[in-house]
Amino acid sequence: MKIGNKNLIAGNWKMNGLKKDLSFLHNLLLFIKNKKLKSTEVLICPPFTLIDTFSNLSKNTPLKIGAQDCHFEESGAYTGEISANMLKNLGVSYVILGHSERRGYYKENNHLINSKIKIAQKSGLKTILCIGETLSERKKNSTLRVIGRQIKDSLKGNIDPMNLEIAYEPVWAIGTGRIPSAEDIFLVHAFIKDKLDSFYGKKAKNIRILYGGSVNSKNISSIFGIDNVTGALIGGGSLKISEFKSLVTQSIKY
Repeated sequence: MKIGNKNLIAGNWKMNGLKKDLSFLHNLLLFIKNKKLKSTEVLICPPFTLIDTFSNLSKNTPLKIGAQDCHFEESGAYTGEISANMLKNLGVSYVILGHSERRGYYKENNHLINSKIKIAQKSGLKTILCIGETLSERKKNSTLRVIGRQIKDSLKGNIDPMNLEIAYEPVWAIGTGRIPSAEDIFLVHAFIKDKLDSFYGKKAKNIRILYGGSVNSKNISSIFGIDNVTGALIGGGSLKISEFKSLVTQSIKY
C-alpha cells in the first residue's frame, strides 16, 4: 500500500558495471519513455565509475541516478573517497547508506552512518538508509530490537524526513534466494512505520519503506501486496535488463 507517494524501484549495481553496459541504460530509458510511471519512480545506483555517464544520458528523463555510498566529510585528505558534494555535482539525486555489506565488510556503525546521512542531506541528496538483521540475530528473536536500534542511532539529530527513505534488507536474505514470510515483512515494516511516526509525526508519511533481499520478478507482486511496502531495493535483479523491466512493470499496478 502506497502512503501518498510513488513506489520506488531502486537498482543497486554494487561492484558491477563497465562501459559496455551502456546498452542496459539505453534500453531502460527507451522502456521508461514508453511506460506510464505515474505510480513508480525508477532509480539506478551504478558504480562511481559510471555515474557521470549515466547521469548525463538520463538528464531530462524520469530515470533517477544514485550512488552506493559517500564519505562523512565534505572534503579533505581522504584518499580514494567520494564526497556527497562530488556526487551532487555529477547530477546524483540519491545515495544508499548503511548497506549491510558496508556494515559487514567495512565495519560501519550507526554513528558513522548517521554522519553520512547528515552530510548527504546537507549536500542536497536524498538518502536511503539500509537496516536489517543477521541470521543469528533473527534466530535469537532480536530482529525488532536490532532494527529499532539501527533506526534510532542512524537518525539521531537533524535529519530531514522529506529526504529520507528506509530499506529493510534482512542480511540473511541478500543474494541467497531466501526471503521472510509475508507476515514477517508486514510485521517489520509496520514496526518501522511506527518508529518513524514517533520520530517525525505527520512528516513520516513521506518516507518510503522499501524491502530488499532476493527480490525478483517471481516474488515482487506478493511483496508489493504487503501493507507499508512502498518500494524495493534490488541487487542482482537490477543487472539484467529483462528482469529489471519486469520488476518495474509489476510495480506500476501497486
